[in-house]
Amino acid sequence: MNSQLTRFRWHKLCVLAVATMSCLAAWAVEPFKVADIRVEGLQRVESGTVFASLPFRVGDLYNDESGAAAIRALFALGLFKDVRLETQGDVLVVIVEERPSIAEVEWVGLKEFDKDVLGKALKEVGIFEGRPFDKALADKAEQELKRQYITRSLYGAEVVTTVTPVERNRVKLTFTVSEGGPSKIKHIRITGNQFISEDTLKDQFNLDVGGWLSWYTKADRYSRTKLNADLESLRSYYLARGFLEFRIDSTQVAISPDKQDIFITINVVEGERFVVSGVKLEGNFLGKEEEFKGLLKIGLGQAYNAETVTETTKAFTDYFGKFGFAFARVEAKPEIDRLNNRVSFVLQAEPARRAYVRRIHVSGNNRTRDEVIRREFRQLESAWYDGDKIRLSRDRVDRLGFFTEVNIDTQEVPATADQVDLTITVIEKPTGSVSLGAGFSSTEKVALSFGIRQENAFGSGNYLATEINTSKYNRTVVLSTTDPYFTPEGISRTFDVFHRTTRPYLTDLNAYSLVSSGAGIRFGVPFSEIDTIFFGMNLEQTAIRPGNNLPNAYVEYMQQFGYTSNALPLTVGWARDGRDSALVPNRGVLQRFNADMSLFGDSRYVRSNYQYQQYIPLSKKFTLALNSDLGWGQGLSGRPFPLFKNYFVGGLGSVRGFQQSTLGPSDTSNNLYLGGTKKIVMNAELMLPVPGAGNDKTLRLFAFTDVGRAYGEHEKVNLSELRSSVGMGLSWISPMGPLRFSYALPIRRQTTDKIQRLQFQIGTSF
Repeated sequence: MNSQLTRFRWHKLCVLAVATMSCLAAWAVEPFKVADIRVEGLQRVESGTVFASLPFRVGDLYNDESGAAAIRALFALGLFKDVRLETQGDVLVVIVEERPSIAEVEWVGLKEFDKDVLGKALKEVGIFEGRPFDKALADKAEQELKRQYITRSLYGAEVVTTVTPVERNRVKLTFTVSEGGPSKIKHIRITGNQFISEDTLKDQFNLDVGGWLSWYTKADRYSRTKLNADLESLRSYYLARGFLEFRIDSTQVAISPDKQDIFITINVVEGERFVVSGVKLEGNFLGKEEEFKGLLKIGLGQAYNAETVTETTKAFTDYFGKFGFAFARVEAKPEIDRLNNRVSFVLQAEPARRAYVRRIHVSGNNRTRDEVIRREFRQLESAWYDGDKIRLSRDRVDRLGFFTEVNIDTQEVPATADQVDLTITVIEKPTGSVSLGAGFSSTEKVALSFGIRQENAFGSGNYLATEINTSKYNRTVVLSTTDPYFTPEGISRTFDVFHRTTRPYLTDLNAYSLVSSGAGIRFGVPFSEIDTIFFGMNLEQTAIRPGNNLPNAYVEYMQQFGYTSNALPLTVGWARDGRDSALVPNRGVLQRFNADMSLFGDSRYVRSNYQYQQYIPLSKKFTLALNSDLGWGQGLSGRPFPLFKNYFVGGLGSVRGFQQSTLGPSDTSNNLYLGGTKKIVMNAELMLPVPGAGNDKTLRLFAFTDVGRAYGEHEKVNLSELRSSVGMGLSWISPMGPLRFSYALPIRRQTTDKIQRLQFQIGTSF
């Protein structure tokens, strides 16, 4: 630091010396009227830049003061190393020597950072291509680079700057970085605690001394920002357990001489534990005191909890917002009785004035169009501020599934008393996925599969998906597209076109197959903020191609209706989505009901499905997820239910631990599974964070139990025949989509069941 300051002072003295000498040269002339001005020495700088900086023009009187001012102005531009003024009669000659410009910035030894990230950091301190080069800026750049490495806990990083002259008075800057190894936390000590153990307090931290997931979480790498966040977590933990006067006395962070080990010591003062003795309301509550009392979260007779106090004041403020009072202030004033370790609160409310929303701004949507976000808003511009509508708007935008974060901020409009602006800030996530696969076997040779799905096609909010599979067992071509705002009122329209050929998983490629083709259209009509009704129509044709191992059930169906069946099913459905997030839900309920009814054609049937999901937050880290999926089908007009419409249960997405689609009726002659006309599937998952992953909800462990089975058309639903399993799994919101691994142990099974304990899937929740 001292050497840097010394270099800076010498540089400043040199500049002053040059300026002084130039000024002395300028003072050595008698005042005269300038007949012409010439500029010499320019290479890249425009002459107009020089003329604009001079304090005089042709025809003005030149003297010592104007000459000194001209030199100071030209040096202030930062473009020249030297400036001189000479006179040739009544002609003034400005002679300059330009600073070299930066032609290129090169990096050597980068591993931890992408060069674009460091390039952006250097640009903020004034180092970028085309900028005049200054040695002081290079020194500043070195310090900035070291600071960037310190944020990654690389305290031993060294940076060396090499300046290489190139043609046309330019230089190439080369930053050679020796990153070294990251400094890791060796130990964390908490002292002064008496009521709560040190291990319990450390569990509140994201920083730790490292574990088996440190390569992913980097939790053993120190940063001041992370430590401050952990100290806030520690403070919140105490304040939520009655320790009203808790404080952190001091924090010491030490580093070893080799800059590899970091030692953190935190000294705390717990204070006494306080119990809430009373709550009073004071101020203007709009004559709705009883309604506000119903929002109280503070528990009388319980230990003081700062979280419940904050929740209460927020609930009060939000309730004021429902009536348009955007500037309402609610303050919880504690009255402390230290003699008896009790505290009471006075909730002082001042609703201030009603406000209306002037403008709604959208930011962070680099790809998604503004209208996709704005059409989900229920709070309108130039309308009274409504807190409920604003929260509903935020939830609707979040449920689109296009963003990892959605936040709404309220700003007062300057010079007005009753206007606010809203700014909705989003962080986009990848909404498209591409899958490409290839397989080889002696029977199939090469089988290719390709799929592309875009939930936010071209930022329009439209869904577009296609799937192609060349496998001889499952050949598929599917195209699907959804316009969620086919009409301005929010009616959606979906088109589906498909062609599928499926064979049983047998080595005999001469086995029978099912070929189904069709197209459909479906509309969705919202009739509340979370409810949508669907209706549509499909045109389908299914052909049974005879071959080896054809089950008797298919033979009987063909004898009655032929090889080909046509159907024109009408579809109706209903969905209610009350989840708080479509990506990582933590609370709320999702319900779906769908029914297909074919009254015309060869196949006449009704097929219905009902799904219920509920997410229950047990704490900040634990969530209980429940799922039930029920299906029922029935033939109409005296005709049997089409076999190719059967439900299948078992494996991923239903009952884990059993092979896919094996829990149901089968053809005993060739051991093929036929599915059933009825299905019951129930799942329960306890989701918890991965140890060492902190509060990262995209990476979570889950414990689960599954129950389910499919039943044939003439079978009665016998709950004693349900299969069940328990297990553990890992879920990760990966760049490819939701990825889930599970290991299951069947606990209710039969000897003929096919078991598959280890399974994984991409793209579904249960």
